[in-house]
Amino acid sequence: MPAAAYPLIIMKNLIIAILILMCVNAVSAADYKTGEELIAAMHKKYDGKWYKTLTFKQITTTYKADGTSSDETWYEAMNAPGKLRIDFDPIDKGNGILFADGTLYQFKDGKLAGKRAFVHPLLVLGFDVYMQPVETTIAQIKGMNIDLSTIHQEKWMGKDVYVVGAKQGDLATPQFWVDKKDLLFVRMIDLAGKDKKIVAETQFNKYVKVKGGGWVSAEVKFFSDGKPRTTEQYSEIKTGMTLDAGLWDPEKWMTVDRSYTGKK
Repeated sequence: MPAAAYPLIIMKNLIIAILILMCVNAVSAADYKTGEELIAAMHKKYDGKWYKTLTFKQITTTYKADGTSSDETWYEAMNAPGKLRIDFDPIDKGNGILFADGTLYQFKDGKLAGKRAFVHPLLVLGFDVYMQPVETTIAQIKGMNIDLSTIHQEKWMGKDVYVVGAKQGDLATPQFWVDKKDLLFVRMIDLAGKDKKIVAETQFNKYVKVKGGGWVSAEVKFFSDGKPRTTEQYSEIKTGMTLDAGLWDPEKWMTVDRSYTGKK
């Protein structure tokens, strides 16, 4: 074979290798064609394997405009789908928030201070999606103005992820990101403020696998227009326990068993 032919053979083999790689990537990108398909896959992967109840201690760090920050301790209890209770320390003051059945309740000094209709997007995407009917999750996400017909793939913190709701390069449209390997929610971008011009970002980081199945993001970060707003660090994470049903009843805010907080 003439020596001059070797470069042509090498080039031909290189082109074939590139075409094969492109085909593999094309197949991978077509794993899920819509957000609905991805939601169904998330549910299927953990159906019957995800915890229903969860408690943890949370250190909430709030970053101020002057560069300083402050810490608070919160105690949280969850009953999926759709129920989350947050008690602010000191517990005996009775301050906190309750999310239950599509309503947000706010408490101050042990008394109801306000309420409004609200479906918590992080509850839906981080927990409820793995337990409740797929149709319910789809309806809730559509209510968040996320376009489920738009989906693509990205790299996020060194991992492959699916992005639902926005096209590649668009970081100013409501969207959520899901880790491709474990199908765990890792990022959400939404628009906030009265004029909906503030880009609000939430990250679910440092996932840990918990006893009995499922995962918990031990670090949650919030940003506004790229600037850190709040960081939550979870500890004393427990799952699968029996919790007082009254925890989710706003009329029993101060009279229920909150022993999971380690306080009366």
